[in-house]
Amino acid sequence: MRDIGIDVKPPNGEWDGDQNCPFYGSLRLRGQVLEGTIASVGMQKTITLSRANVRYMDKYERFEKRTSSLSAHLPACIGEVNVGDSVKVMECRPLSKSVAFCVVEVTAGGEA
Repeated sequence: MRDIGIDVKPPNGEWDGDQNCPFYGSLRLRGQVLEGTIASVGMQKTITLSRANVRYMDKYERFEKRTSSLSAHLPACIGEVNVGDSVKVMECRPLSKSVAFCVVEVTAGGEA
């Protein structure tokens, strides 16, 4: 298993030969490290992540909640994840039209 450059718990799942795995394959990670909640697991080897943020509206003198979503690659070695689990993702090269992040750790709510 490779050192990916950040302090995360190593995955305990089996490697399926996927070269887009940061731990066993040849995928390099760089850039942003984000945390969010899994909104969907319907795609093959890909999850949809939902991130909530609060911003202040000067005109109405109130806060508003906004959510943004992004797609992330889910390596097989991470294990099973479910909707609502909290995960940590890290930026990588574009793997498809909408996927430029990779899951590196399940922080709460699932197998780590």
